[in-house]
Amino acid sequence: MKKQLQLTLQTKQNLTDAFWTLYCTKRIEKISIKEITTRAGYNRGTFYEYFKDVYDVLEQIENNLLARLQHLMIPPTLTPVPPMDISIPVGILFQLFEELGDYFIVLLGDQGDPAFLSKVKASFKPLLQAKLMAEGITPGYELDYTIEFTLNAMIGILNYWFSQQARPTLDQLFVLMNELMNEGVLKKIILLKSNAQTM
Repeated sequence: MKKQLQLTLQTKQNLTDAFWTLYCTKRIEKISIKEITTRAGYNRGTFYEYFKDVYDVLEQIENNLLARLQHLMIPPTLTPVPPMDISIPVGILFQLFEELGDYFIVLLGDQGDPAFLSKVKASFKPLLQAKLMAEGITPGYELDYTIEFTLNAMIGILNYWFSQQARPTLDQLFVLMNELMNEGVLKKIILLKSNAQTM
């Protein structure tokens, strides 16, 4: 029974990997089930045992990534909730990108799934909102837009970092993101200008 389960999981993973290899180089509407099964070494019937269509494969991949994100966001039950610190969501995103960056760079890229960014933000938003409201911040459009701005900035900069050949270390990027989030973009630009003038 255990051996059969392992075989089933491996078959599904092989089909998923075959899809992902194709998805990394072409748009989903250009991927056929025949291409996936040929690459994975199975027939169409086997594919339909696990997936409805190619879009279902992508959805299951995304759901697994989002489940990992949700897991990272759940604090240990005995740990008191710390005051709001922007390094908390930044740290979660960093861990996620370190583990699964190859997936994120494709899904958030030019030929990835446009809806995936919204799904990631939807996973993060309640965490940030709850923390800020716990500190007495009143819900409203200002809080909503502030969170949206923050999430777009954090996800965007990480995605940009992954797409660059020459890039700072993750530690350097973490420091920069915390400075930008905690102190503001304008203050950072003024500091950079000041440093340039003293050189």
